[in-house]
Amino acid sequence: MSRKGWLLVVLLAGGLAALALLAAACGDDGEEAEGQPTAGAEPEATTIGVSLIEWGVVPDEMSAPAGTVTFEVTNEGEMEHEFVIVRSDAGLADLPVAEDGAVDEAQVEVVGEIEEMAPGSTESASFDLEPGNYILICNLVEEMEGEVHRHYQQGMRIPFEVTA
Repeated sequence: MSRKGWLLVVLLAGGLAALALLAAACGDDGEEAEGQPTAGAEPEATTIGVSLIEWGVVPDEMSAPAGTVTFEVTNEGEMEHEFVIVRSDAGLADLPVAEDGAVDEAQVEVVGEIEEMAPGSTESASFDLEPGNYILICNLVEEMEGEVHRHYQQGMRIPFEVTA
């Protein structure tokens, strides 16, 4: 599939996820849903599946409740990727970048990371996340066959919200 095709898939997935969140929010009548934890109960850990592709980060969900969140990340691309969680209210393309084009991780709040992953591999990691806005990115910069790939700048970024 072409890069434009993958971008379309990523954009459509994001749009569908946003519509699902909106529908869920509109359907809340204030009553506790069956199977939901009651006040004072220890919340369960949340698992979010994430696919890394050229050039996108595609989570199964666009948000999670605060607490322990496990990200199960699969590199479905044809090159190495990494998974970085940045807490930020900045716009998707507004994180500060270094000279090489990668996000300057010294100037942002990196909450967690899964280092470089080979194509076809899956790794999981859990992080304690507080309510707020996050950006999920791949921050690799690599040269392949004379071409420099700046993954974040080529679209490997997506917003993620942690709710109270």
